[in-house]
Amino acid sequence: MPVATKKKATAEQLLTAAVGAVPGGSVRPGQQAMVAAIDKAVKDREHLLVQAGTGTGKSLGYLTPALLVDGPVVVSTATLALQNQLVEHDLPRLATAVEPVLGRKPTFAVLKGRHHYVCMAKLEHVDEEAPTDTLFDDAPAPRAGQWLGEAGRLGKQVVRIRKWADKTQTGDRDELDPGVDDGAWRSVSMPARDCVGAARCPYGQECFAEASRVRAREADIVVTNHSLLAVDMLSERHIVPPHKLLVIDEAHELAERVSSASQAELTPEAVERAGRRARTLIPQAAAESLAEAADALTVGLADVPAGRLTAGLPDALRQAVTLLEAATRSGLTAIGDVKSDDPDPVRKQQAKAVLDELSTTAQRLLEEDEFDVAWVEKSEFGSGRRALVVAPLSVAGTLSQALYADRTVVAASATLTLGGRFDTVARSLGLPVSASEGEAASSGDGWTSLDVGSPFDYPKQGILYVAAHLPKPMASGLPDVAGEELLKLVQALGGRTLGLFSSRKAATQAAELLRAKTDLPILLQGDETLPILVRKFREEKSSCLFGVMSLWQGVDVPGDACQLVVIDRLPFPRPDEPLAAARSAAADAARPGSGFASVSVPIAAVRLAQGVGRLIRSTGDKGVVAVLDSRLETARGYGPFLRRSLPPFWYTTSSDVALGALTRLAQS
Repeated sequence: MPVATKKKATAEQLLTAAVGAVPGGSVRPGQQAMVAAIDKAVKDREHLLVQAGTGTGKSLGYLTPALLVDGPVVVSTATLALQNQLVEHDLPRLATAVEPVLGRKPTFAVLKGRHHYVCMAKLEHVDEEAPTDTLFDDAPAPRAGQWLGEAGRLGKQVVRIRKWADKTQTGDRDELDPGVDDGAWRSVSMPARDCVGAARCPYGQECFAEASRVRAREADIVVTNHSLLAVDMLSERHIVPPHKLLVIDEAHELAERVSSASQAELTPEAVERAGRRARTLIPQAAAESLAEAADALTVGLADVPAGRLTAGLPDALRQAVTLLEAATRSGLTAIGDVKSDDPDPVRKQQAKAVLDELSTTAQRLLEEDEFDVAWVEKSEFGSGRRALVVAPLSVAGTLSQALYADRTVVAASATLTLGGRFDTVARSLGLPVSASEGEAASSGDGWTSLDVGSPFDYPKQGILYVAAHLPKPMASGLPDVAGEELLKLVQALGGRTLGLFSSRKAATQAAELLRAKTDLPILLQGDETLPILVRKFREEKSSCLFGVMSLWQGVDVPGDACQLVVIDRLPFPRPDEPLAAARSAAADAARPGSGFASVSVPIAAVRLAQGVGRLIRSTGDKGVVAVLDSRLETARGYGPFLRRSLPPFWYTTSSDVALGALTRLAQS
């Protein structure tokens, strides 16, 4: 990309051209502020945190200055919805609009993990007649008599994938329409850990995943996701092309995604699969050792209750993990290096990769590092999934070391300030924070912050009603008094309600109550797929949609289809969430009494802000957010902090005021 060509235009000119391409479009103040701040951050080589509320036009606010940066710019998103919005709508429109100003048409590419692309080497060897290990690696075992039916169904899907693979230009699963089951796709795709690399693969020249990386290196803007960005940072694989500017949209999600990428687990099923994959490549004694380790892990997990392991590995689990570590090491020695002249380098690499992953996890668990947290997970349903899991206590140090070197980072989100300050999120992202100022520290990596506000007039468009008269929620589920309050609110409006609940039990109870007491269409998460439920909620004006945490963000229903958002209780992490509990305990150890305030309250603040943000999605929206948890008003310590983390709605604790407003909305 010629530098001279880029200098012919300014970021402000590109922004004006971009918004001018939309009928009635105009530059918003928040966009102007973002463009100027990002332009300055790149020139000063300073990192930037930008809070941009819903409706700001945040995407164009960071995409237009990105076009003036020398070399590719990487944009990372947390959700598939935003990634698709950028690639399908924002970037094509932007590229066309700025071409006359920039003197050329900018290019863009999507960068996804290898498993998103069909692998020609896997496709060549997959058995179309019977299910393979990989087809059912992560699926529950079929009931007796199901094997033939499953094999036939999945075999037909594989045949369709093969025909599609002969025609597709990208090999991207998202382009396969209609789609296929996860099991069928796993049989024809290659996780990064199993890949032998283009140089040793007989299909290296035809690799769709490699082609996507070539396109990314040549594009002006590369769109990827937080999970792949995390893997890139942690493994030093250099998946993402070298770049000078990294834009992290939905930045409040990044630390959690990096934590997930750093997490590892052991299950008996995974050990058994490893043995099956490696059985033709290792001596019988090594295969038997893997089987013994799987049996020992099964027994150990059965004897230990679910939850965090605060006193190290119990004896039974320690013995099982020790057996596994020795068995995997023996297997890896037997397999040896993967060479280009191996008869089947792909299968050999797959066997080696899965053994290596198990060996690394076993060693990590046996080390019992003070910065790791280990716990046992068990399915609530009988003899379901059981796992031994390990994850980092914090990823702030990892982010500090791996995220900011040799590039400018712009972190953007609608929820970056908690309690009106950037310091909590900045600290979680590994940025240095001054204890006194709560903003950029005077030493270390420099960073600045900017809150561009929102185009919405929150005090006039919405009411935040806290049911302060209700008792503090204690038991799980939906208390009777909260159910009665919910019923009054929904009836006053006549539906049009998004119910965000802290548990599936509470959501189900709310749906049953409304179905019994009203004739309104009640949609419950789990009854159908989420996209279908959201579409029905948008189209059926009197409907209500009730669900749990995945509805708290990403649901975008502007207009009068959603004029009441009800939150049953403050979304604090559960006491039995191992990571949150461990982080809280560590904070308490460092400063007694600080665990809840420094861990649980910020988590609740982000979740609450995301949930409340479902109400006002456009300048014409009006409505009420009703929180049925009195602690938002009565808790002197964290109540004000949580309220300051929310948009500045008109605030009330009067039920009559809320019901009156909803009645007027219903009449209008």
